[in-house]
Amino acid sequence: MKMTEVVAALIRRGDTFLICRRPAHKARALMWEFVGGKVEPGETKEAALRRECREELGIDIEVGDVYMELTHVYPDITIRLTLFNASIVGGEPKLLEHSALAWITPAGIGGYAFCPADEEILERLRREGAV
Repeated sequence: MKMTEVVAALIRRGDTFLICRRPAHKARALMWEFVGGKVEPGETKEAALRRECREELGIDIEVGDVYMELTHVYPDITIRLTLFNASIVGGEPKLLEHSALAWITPAGIGGYAFCPADEEILERLRREGAV
């Protein structure tokens, strides 16, 4: 199966981070995730992430360093996910594609049903939040 390159943003505000709920008509409908999407041919990961944040949330971001990289196999797709630390440099997140947004603390992770690919990331955020 072909590997699909996917990027996502870990956007923090104080002790919270931004999560988005997938629309009902997409794969993994209504599950929570980090904003992001597929890297298009010829695009860098950073450029893809900036584009996705503009398209999905109407925000401009500054892409920082890589927080985590992982591979996840879903029944319909295999993804290579790169999660970047990122910060908003323009705009306020709007629901352009997602069905909901939330700013949560690591302690609040358990209250949301996340996409399975995010579990490893959430575990690290929980550990760091407990420090």
